[in-house]
Parts: sequence; structure tokens; C-alpha cells
Amino acid sequence: MTGLPASTPDPLARLAASRVTFVALQPRVAAGEPWPLAEDFGIGPEASWGPREVLAHTCEMLFYWMGEYERIVEANRARGNGIPFGRTATDAVRIGILERDRTVPLRELFARIDLGIGRWEARLATGTAGEGDAVGLHPSRGEMTADQVRDQMIVSHLQDHIDQLERILRGP
Repeated sequence: MTGLPASTPDPLARLAASRVTFVALQPRVAAGEPWPLAEDFGIGPEASWGPREVLAHTCEMLFYWMGEYERIVEANRARGNGIPFGRTATDAVRIGILERDRTVPLRELFARIDLGIGRWEARLATGTAGEGDAVGLHPSRGEMTADQVRDQMIVSHLQDHIDQLERILRGP
């Protein structure tokens, strides 16, 4: 994932751009069907994701990180007292959901992504002043504000997966 400063310029605009891009990608991804399922989709050096794995993960991560963001905001803790949150790439539930959902029809995966981004847009549009300063404690990244979670785990992460899909569609 791309590291961003604590406050990404205009995250709502970046979310909207990602939403439009996923809509535009849908027919291109659909044209490549049937995409083979990756034999190794874990985190090891041999792991390889195709479009189905990328889309399944993108769906799952939008809703997972919304919950974690809300936990941080609600706890409203200051630096040095962050609420534990998050997971690492080896999380068994994350991998299990990816394994299951990569077989969901593409139209449903894209619909879930659109819904997930829409929920983030709606949530951020109604945020209150200062809530992004609440702090959580990630198991490997350490202290992160809610704004950093938004920026790194959603805003830039979406762009990373858009770039990943573009590379796959271009081919070897």
C-alpha cells in the first residue's frame, strides 16, 4: 500500500474518482471472463491474484475498515492510548473471505465495491470536526489516527487495487 501523509488532500474526491474508475473497469474485466482462480492467493512469494481475487478483497476490505474506523472514532482516544484495531495480511478470516468471495459473479463484486465506496463517501460527508484525530493502535503499523486509517487503508488502498487491475488487464 502507498503511504500517504496524515491528511490526504480531498479524500472524498479521491473516493469518487475511485468509484467512477471501478465502474469503468467492469466491462473490461467482464470481457476477460472466465478468469482463472489463483492457485496461491495467500501472502507468500508465490501468491498471485487475478481480477477475482483483487475484487473479492476490495469488497471485503471496504466494509472491514469501515468497522475499524468507526471503532476508533467512537473510542475517541488520544495519542499514547490508542484502541487496538486492525489486522495483518495473514488474518485467517481475511483469507477465508477472499477464498469464498472470489467465486461470486463479477457483477455482484462490482456492485459490492460501489456500495462500499458509497458508504465511505456518505460517512465522511457527515463526519464531525476532530473525529479523525482519534487514535487506534494497529498490530504492525502502531498508532494511527482515524484519518490515517481512512487515507491508507481505504483511499490509497483503492487506488492500489485499481492499478493492480490495470496491470492484469494489460497482460504480461
